Amino acid sequence: METIVAEPLDLPSVPAPALEGVAVHCDSVTKHYGDGAARVVALRGIDLQVRLGELLMLVGPSGCGKTTLISVIAGILDRDSGNCHVLGIDSQALSQRQRTTWRGRNIGFVFQQFNLLPSLTAAENVAVPLMILGHSRGAAIRQARRILDRVGLGERTGALPSQLSGGQQQRVAIARALVHEPRLIVCDEPTSSLDHETGHAVLQIMRSVAVREDRALIIVTHDSRIFPFADRIARMDDGRIVRIEQAPPAAGPRED
Repeated sequence: METIVAEPLDLPSVPAPALEGVAVHCDSVTKHYGDGAARVVALRGIDLQVRLGELLMLVGPSGCGKTTLISVIAGILDRDSGNCHVLGIDSQALSQRQRTTWRGRNIGFVFQQFNLLPSLTAAENVAVPLMILGHSRGAAIRQARRILDRVGLGERTGALPSQLSGGQQQRVAIARALVHEPRLIVCDEPTSSLDHETGHAVLQIMRSVAVREDRALIIVTHDSRIFPFADRIARMDDGRIVRIEQAPPAAGPRED
């Protein structure tokens, strides 16, 4: 994969915790939706650190706040209170333009609903983050085809989303999150539409691309089959991190 070099982003001075080797630092993060009788508290004082070079899985029952937490970390949602620094930056302290640019360069997000553009081919969908960053269409498409080949879709680069199965669309979404080599990749149920063999192959690719000493990967999942790919597992319940544990030993699939 080609190395991507972006122009420097002019960011304001944002106080960040001096924590060497930490990609994400959340301190007492809260978030709610609605008001009055409709008020729902999604996050109840989250404390979490994600280390550079690790794959952390976030697990817990539906509705416990996992997707809200990764959306706050990725700068898609604002928190109500607490602190959250990602790669040393509090994105909530940035202007909307700065936040969008910073997120586009540093964050890869795999949405549970894929969010593919129906009128674009698989390669064009994957190329979108590169074109947003200013790469030429030709260079972006070439790089998109390479990453699609790595996730097993090298022969489907010209297909529209409607011509792909759910599992194939999920792999396109994963390729789109990886293509610009972000330093933090955040995934919401990335293997939910994949069979066992394909899920393991995709996780192997994600580890090889994302888990390096200057990067990190957070995966929300209910799929216990992929737990051995994690370094640590953070368990959530009712808007809180209840415990963090080491992942179970890999039975052969993981290669670092």
